[in-house]
Amino acid sequence: MTVPPLDGATLVVGPSNTGKTRLTAAALDAWVERHGPDGCVVLDFAPTVERDGVVLGGPLTQFTTVPDAAYHVVVDAHAPRSEGETDAEALELAEANASAAFDALDSAPADPAAVFVNDATIALQAAPEKTERLTAYCDRADAAVVNAFESDELGADNPVSANERAALDRLRAWADRVLER
Repeated sequence: MTVPPLDGATLVVGPSNTGKTRLTAAALDAWVERHGPDGCVVLDFAPTVERDGVVLGGPLTQFTTVPDAAYHVVVDAHAPRSEGETDAEALELAEANASAAFDALDSAPADPAAVFVNDATIALQAAPEKTERLTAYCDRADAAVVNAFESDELGADNPVSANERAALDRLRAWADRVLER
């Protein structure tokens, strides 16, 4: 697996189970090997969802061990489109995800060396305008590797998906490079 460049901002996008999380974990491992764990920030927003007997998503720790010296937070996130029975319920779950994700971001070290974000749009499905809050934090680091779900496979005609697409547009505009899986 080719690791993305470890400078600037890299966005990794694609449908479920295409290796986005695995690539982000490999980038984290490469960073730690070259620079050590000090200043590493790992924000893991990914829920684990089972759909039609297949596990979708999940934490970075399924592919790597995050060093103790890194700031690492795993948000107990919901999968709004899978768990919400109505658009309103899905948005409510998305808002809970955003609240937890931005609490984690607010607690993160002010001066990161590298930031790794697993499933960034989970934090943005309720309010895509908060994308700049996440990207501004990532811009403080020498390197940021951010992955995000990009597909209509979980639905396209609902507010959560619309917000996710808007957030992805903002993430794409921000990133120095976009890797499509």
